[in-house]
Order: sequence, then C-alpha cells, then structure tokens
Amino acid sequence: MQKYKLWIILALIVVGIGALLFWLAPSQSSAEKTPTAQTAPPQGNTLAENTPENLVQGGVFMSKSQQDTEVNCQLRLDGANRLIVNEQTRNCFEYFITQYGEKDIQQIKNDFKTYIQQSYKAPALAQILDLWNRYIDYREKLGDLQAPNIDKEDPKYYQSIFANMKNLRKQLFSDYEIEGLFGTEDIYHEYTLSRMTVMDDKSLTEAQKAQKLKDLFNQLPKDWKENLEQLNKLEDLRKLTADIKARGGSAEEIHQMRVNLVGPEATQRLESLDGERSDWKNKVDGYLKERDNIIKSGLSDEAKQKAVQQLRMQHFNKPEEQLRVGTFESVHDQGGKLPYGE
Repeated sequence: MQKYKLWIILALIVVGIGALLFWLAPSQSSAEKTPTAQTAPPQGNTLAENTPENLVQGGVFMSKSQQDTEVNCQLRLDGANRLIVNEQTRNCFEYFITQYGEKDIQQIKNDFKTYIQQSYKAPALAQILDLWNRYIDYREKLGDLQAPNIDKEDPKYYQSIFANMKNLRKQLFSDYEIEGLFGTEDIYHEYTLSRMTVMDDKSLTEAQKAQKLKDLFNQLPKDWKENLEQLNKLEDLRKLTADIKARGGSAEEIHQMRVNLVGPEATQRLESLDGERSDWKNKVDGYLKERDNIIKSGLSDEAKQKAVQQLRMQHFNKPEEQLRVGTFESVHDQGGKLPYGE
C-alpha cells in the first residue's frame, strides 16, 4: 500500500528538505540528552544491553545487507526501568526501518515487536512499543506534507518545510520526546537555515555576512564546531570571495571578509596561498603560449616534441611541477577551462 512505502517517504523528505539540510549533516553526537524536570522520566544509569543469546538470535531481525552487523538497539533505561528517549532510541527505530525494500513494512513491524519483547520488560516494554508506533506514524505522515509554492533558491522554502515538520512532531510526541529524538539533528537544521538566510540577505556586504556567519558558528556546541569548522568555512570563503569578484570588488574587500570570517592569521595564510596560485597561473599561461607557438611552427613533429620538452624543463624544473603541468596541457589542448582552483 502507498501509505506504507517508507522508501518513497524518505525520498520525499530528501527532496523537500534539500541537500543543504541533510547531505552535509555530520554524524550525530554520542552525548546523552538530559531530560527536563517536567517531562523527563526519573534519571538513572542503567543501560539495557542485549544478552549473548539475544545477539545470536538478532540475525533473525536483520535484512541480508545487515548480516555483518549487530542489531543497533542500545536503548537506555533509568533506575525505574523506564525508557530514556534520546538519539539512540531513534537509531534503534531507524535500524529496523532501513530494512524496507528487503522486507515489507508489516514484517519490519513484527520483527521490531518481537525483538523488543524478548529484550525488554515492563514498564520500558510498553513505552518503547508505543513510541515506535508513533514514530512509524510520523515517518508515514511526512510523505503527506506539501512543499510550499516558493522558489527553492529562497531560504523561506526550507524554513517552511522545517516548520511543517516540527508542527507534525508536536502532534505525535511530547516536548521531551521531540528533544530526545530530534534535538541533535535540529541543531544542524537550524544552523543551516540561519546560514542560508545570512547568505541571501542582500542588505549585507560580504564582510558583514562573514561576521554574522562567524557569530552563528560560535553559538554551536563544541562537538558540532569540530565537525563543521573546516567544511563550512571553506564553503563560505569560496562563496563570498566569488560574490566579491563577480561584482568587481577590491582586494581589500576580500581581505576584510576573510578577517571577519577566519581571523587575521588564517587570512595571512590565505593571501600567501593566493600569491602562490597567481605565480603558478602566470607561469603556466606563459608556458602554454610559448608551447602553442612551437606547435604552430613549421618544425617537424620530432623537432616540435624536443622543443616542447626543453621548454617544459626550462619553466618547470621540479618533477612534481612537470607532472602537474601535464594536466594543464591536456585541458588546454581540449579547449577546457584550466583548473587553477579559483
């Protein structure tokens, strides 16, 4: 039945939310969420682990593609044997759901119920099954969400989809459950949406955007900073630099943008790299012009080959440079854009 086709639902989620919300997302943190005083169950440190017997039987609950894994259901319970809802809970649910395609949805539901019944006791057992049923319902209803009639290049498109997702969650889960299941992921979504809004703000200069992006990054938890720092800074540097160059901006504007985004020391290293790239570009351009003159000359093919080899040795005396310039020769001869990395 169409209602149960989770693979289609997942595809709709990916299309709706877009690569900017999901494909850059790093691995979820292993840090535990602290339940709030009003909604959390009693605290404790008991970890429900599968017994060796259950691990052996776990193969029954795996699809063929999961045979070399263990059932990823390391659910945490408190001292009163009640479920602590966190990202491990969601990982457990998703381990079974990702078998869709190799198993139908009813088989997945039956396998999960059987696995949980043999692995957990009351009151955790009833809590887990109840939350599982609501999570399945959530995944199914995601497919019914309508994409807004807005340009996908507009940050409001993704903001609208994310808002609809959060509204759906509120219909099915408590605040405590939402924080446990989706809190880590939402940190990334909200950060990404904020970055998109800054980048799209035409009232800001590139230097001002760089400062706002840096401020957003500094608000992230430490583990997220470690995962995102290099990726996002490189992306932002390329985008903002390209924007400045596209409108004919000055080198000073690029300098100030970089200082705001990555600081003075990193800016100095980037500018040194710019100088090296400029020197390499000038060297390659000069070499290719002289090479073209040789190739277009009336020399014999053998004489041309020797002349080009001598020219290459004259311009590039290091073996690694000679190998590198070979790529530029090939692209140049084919009429392509030279890979200077600008």
